[in-house]
Amino acid sequence: MVRNFLSGASYPFHALVMLQRYPALWKYIAFPILLNILVGATIYAGLLLAGFRGIDALIATLPEWASIVGWLLRALLLVTLLIATGYLLVRFGVVLGAPFYGRLSERLEELRDGVAFDAPPPTVSNVAHDVGRALLFEIKKLLLALTIGLPVLLLNLIPFAGSVLATAGGIALGATISCLDFLDPPLERRRLRFRTKLGAIRRGLPATAGFGLICLGLVSIPLINLFAVPLCITAGTLFYCDHKHEFPGNPAMVRKSSSLAQDPPS
Repeated sequence: MVRNFLSGASYPFHALVMLQRYPALWKYIAFPILLNILVGATIYAGLLLAGFRGIDALIATLPEWASIVGWLLRALLLVTLLIATGYLLVRFGVVLGAPFYGRLSERLEELRDGVAFDAPPPTVSNVAHDVGRALLFEIKKLLLALTIGLPVLLLNLIPFAGSVLATAGGIALGATISCLDFLDPPLERRRLRFRTKLGAIRRGLPATAGFGLICLGLVSIPLINLFAVPLCITAGTLFYCDHKHEFPGNPAMVRKSSSLAQDPPS
């Protein structure tokens, strides 16, 4: 069990090797990263300026000796907004970069296993269906977080052990959401149901636990998480390729192509 757990946790490192071996894959990563940096910087700067103005207005009503309070509030605001903006980028960065990340995942699976995908044509109805599935997926993740997260918070009411249990539960929930996020591209290509995805994550334990925890840690680090999202999506696709026997699929959407498996680095 320990070896399987550590094996799951090692996939971001495998992803780094894969991206180094195939530099052409970076074209699916560079634009989403730049877009996230632009969006994040805009949000951060706007909120920071508004916060500084609010702090200045508050300090203006206090005695002169209280100016140190203003500096403490500014420092707190800097750190708080950095963490909050990083969290927002993780949640929405996957959505903003979805078209690029989806193609990245496809290309990785082609290179790794020599398969191609008979995707449906991009008609209006098909695009609307895909958008609907994506929105429903996010809603179900939110419901999962609320359904489990609220009872976990209530564990804090238990003396002594409650805080430990609540922390462990929160980490487990975060790791599960990370698995759903970063394993989703290959699973969604096979049009799996939400419960089927959750069941596959459960069957993949303890490897999925190691994978989810390392990804949760990477995307929780401010600034680093801008690069961690595509890295974890790469890692998730590689994880799927090595554990596909644990995941049901739709064979009609996949066809073998031996030439793709031999595609040289470029």
